[in-house]
Amino acid sequence: MLRKVLKWTGGILGGIIGAVLIFYFVMRIVVNNKRDKTYTVEVRMLSIPSDSASVAEGAHIYAIKGCGDCHGKDLSGKIFVNDPMVGVISGTNLTSGKGGRPAGYSDKDWLMALRHGLRPTGKPLLIMPSYEYYKMSDHDVAHLVAYLKSVPPVDHAVEEPSIGPMGTILSGLGKLPLIPAEMIDHSHQAAQTVEKTATAEYGKYLSMSCSGCHTPSMKGGDSPIPGGVPVRDISAAGNLGKWSLGEFQVVMRTGKTPDGRQLKNEDMPWEMTRQYTDMEIEALYRYLKTL
Repeated sequence: MLRKVLKWTGGILGGIIGAVLIFYFVMRIVVNNKRDKTYTVEVRMLSIPSDSASVAEGAHIYAIKGCGDCHGKDLSGKIFVNDPMVGVISGTNLTSGKGGRPAGYSDKDWLMALRHGLRPTGKPLLIMPSYEYYKMSDHDVAHLVAYLKSVPPVDHAVEEPSIGPMGTILSGLGKLPLIPAEMIDHSHQAAQTVEKTATAEYGKYLSMSCSGCHTPSMKGGDSPIPGGVPVRDISAAGNLGKWSLGEFQVVMRTGKTPDGRQLKNEDMPWEMTRQYTDMEIEALYRYLKTL
């Protein structure tokens, strides 16, 4: 009798293991097909300035878009997730130093990455949140590229992104935004400029940088980073609805909430948002209060 039970139990376990392996390999095929896809897009070229004022404006955009969280303050790149199950998630070296962008990297190549989430070959970049950038105005994208091109070379080779078993499954199920190119409307025509004033309209434009974690509705949900803490609702229905503009400014600049909590930067990147100007914070606040 015991032998029959053990045989029966072993058969069930074997069936479960087999089903799990089949599921994993299906997810792996799905993800690999997405990674191998070549996109054909029409890149609308922009005139990239090079004067010091434009470069400075681009540096501010780099700071408030959180680019440094992945690529580093000096643009030399870094690894920000290193987990055997999830994988290695890294930001590349964007400078022209060793391990960085290749010689001859053109304005078109910058625009392919920022607006389409693609390599110069048309293959998709991994993780790069171009779905937050492709709607940026021509003015802002051009000034951001001006800054990226101006940074001195730094020699630093960063390990290429690689996806582990759990990362593969999460990506295959659409829970990990591995392929930004598939989340972008590649025919989108961005505005040439956006009026930068303390209005809800401008706040909506700025909120693109919040949408990757808080979702476009700003209602939050599961963390986009496997194992991360749930993302809070920052619409008027959440705590923000109870905060004054002054309290919101403190949160954005220090991570300290009115109820006495100290937010971790890895959960809420206040080291990034503290670089917003007073006007930008007010505009974002005005927009979030409308939701």
